[in-house]
Amino acid sequence: MSEGGVLSTRSADLNSEILSIEGSLRSVRSPLKLVERFEDHPEIGTLHDNFVNAVDSYRDLKYLGTRVRMDGSVGEYKWMTYGEAGTARTAIGSGLVYHGIPKGACIGIYLINRPEWMVIEHACSSYSYISVPLYDTLGPDAVKYIVNHADIQVVFCVPDNLSNLMSFLSDLSSLRLIVVIGGTEQLMASLPSKGGIEVISYLNLQDEGHCNPQPFRSPLPEDVATICYTSGTTGTPKGAVLSHGNLIASVAGSLLSIKMTSMDIYISYLPLAHIYERAITIGMTYSGAAIGFYQGDHMTLMDDLAVLRPTIFASVPRLYNRIYSGILNSVRMSGSVKQRLFNVAFNAKKQAIMKGKVPSSIWDKLVFNKIKAKLGGRVHMMVSGASPISPEVMDFLRVCFGGRISEGYGMTETSCMVTLTEEGDNLSGHVGPPNPACEVKLEDVTEMNYTSDDKPYPRGEVCVRGPSVFKGYFKDDMQTQEMIDRNGWLHTGDIGLWLPGGRLKIIDRKKNIFKLAQGEYIAPEKIENVYANSKFVVQCFVYGDSLNSSLVAVVAVEPDVLKEWAISEGIKFENLSQLCSDPRAKSVVLADMDAVGRDAQLRGFEFVKAITLVAEPFSLENGLLTPTFKIKRPQAKAHFAKEISDMYSNIAVDQGSLPRSSL
Repeated sequence: MSEGGVLSTRSADLNSEILSIEGSLRSVRSPLKLVERFEDHPEIGTLHDNFVNAVDSYRDLKYLGTRVRMDGSVGEYKWMTYGEAGTARTAIGSGLVYHGIPKGACIGIYLINRPEWMVIEHACSSYSYISVPLYDTLGPDAVKYIVNHADIQVVFCVPDNLSNLMSFLSDLSSLRLIVVIGGTEQLMASLPSKGGIEVISYLNLQDEGHCNPQPFRSPLPEDVATICYTSGTTGTPKGAVLSHGNLIASVAGSLLSIKMTSMDIYISYLPLAHIYERAITIGMTYSGAAIGFYQGDHMTLMDDLAVLRPTIFASVPRLYNRIYSGILNSVRMSGSVKQRLFNVAFNAKKQAIMKGKVPSSIWDKLVFNKIKAKLGGRVHMMVSGASPISPEVMDFLRVCFGGRISEGYGMTETSCMVTLTEEGDNLSGHVGPPNPACEVKLEDVTEMNYTSDDKPYPRGEVCVRGPSVFKGYFKDDMQTQEMIDRNGWLHTGDIGLWLPGGRLKIIDRKKNIFKLAQGEYIAPEKIENVYANSKFVVQCFVYGDSLNSSLVAVVAVEPDVLKEWAISEGIKFENLSQLCSDPRAKSVVLADMDAVGRDAQLRGFEFVKAITLVAEPFSLENGLLTPTFKIKRPQAKAHFAKEISDMYSNIAVDQGSLPRSSL
């Protein structure tokens, strides 16, 4: 890359260009002007415009499908057309206006994925309300905080979540109306009066809107479309404010590399409260695709896939890892002959793919069509996002399922996608080039030894700028200013490097907070402070990453306590280092740490699953502590790389899965 100039680089294996402008990289699909609108429909500037266009273009096509009938039984998918969804949208929006809910009010959506979720979202967009998703799994304290912080006036929920709301209604000063989906009039009538808050059924609100239709109150692109509250890593949730223009730009840029049509079918089971799923459904709506919803239980997802037979499948590494492990376990259990056939087919197909050749169809007929059938048999594109996926799993999916297998990188604050691997790029272990709706640069992080001069590849903090970047955090100027600098660059806190062809690879975190493979955020210093209360522990370095689902730790032991225990157990040792290597010592230390963790009420994923004991404490002299006696995390990670790798390998062996590590 060159500072201040324009550099065009060509990736030989991708046959594509990535442009560098003043040190940042842009997609060649829109190098001089970042994408803000859809290429084929530049008149679409808001989510309302997007849905109006979809209703006009695909009125009689299938749009929203569900298997669950009114009586709770399960059958084939029953569909609502685009036209029917448009009518329902108008009724719900008109019903809110009829109840006096003012333009710009925040509307809470406290549901799992279902057709009503989408209808409510469309109603918010068409009548200039601000949707505020509430994760179905949120506890009472988080729900109470978000409702009050966002001044939510209406909450849509199901009966199960209504009981949660009812327990603290008196603490919700802004709430005026609760709309219950699946709630009967008998249920509504039996509810006690709660300080002027009206509770009605969804069907009742819809009927009121039908009888009192209201004209659309169309938003502008710069108007707020949604406030997405993050799950919160160390404190209270933060509300990312996204405009209509932010969301349209992000999806419009994505669709320049992802091709979807009205023939596509998508299964919606990832939480619609998450920006990943929201962005996908916006793209599906623009394309006229059909969206089928799961039953609401992940245990029945495979059955839903078999019935719906989607053509596009999006997921997260945790599920892909389960698919990967499940297939390998089935192969191991199938007998030596079938196992050898699978291995031959897998290696032959993988070799062809890596050479850019079309694999022989015989391997699909003999082996892989049966595997494809697990997802319905028609999937032609699979996308992974939310956290990093290991290269071996990506390669495995590419061989077993065929079609396009892509990994994306993004965040709520960027309206989802920052980068996405290109079609035809069979190199795993990176997240692709920038979305045409944003530009990306790497900023030096000298304290972690990441700079643009690093060889063989430039490294630094991933920074993003463009029309897809959020407006800021709701009622939180301080954190907004910490996130976005004076030049408009959003600082992600992720460390990346540029591979040839403008591919971004995420390699580290700048901040001492990270996400495990299942999506749980970890604040390691908090956990280290808890384990410091163990009588065996002098210091503790807790480590985890997004490729693994559990934590490990390197523990500098309290010499006298460990030696005293060993003597009491009749364990002989020549020195402290030898004792630290004894499995019995590791077991007793880990057991004591577990007890301390339980007393401190650590959550399940915050417990370390394996430890390494070391005799030498972390110090300024060995480069593992700062002058203020904090652990130098990047240095500790490098120093204990072998120990960390060995611990994860042992965990994987115990769990019967393959080891993963990003080290």
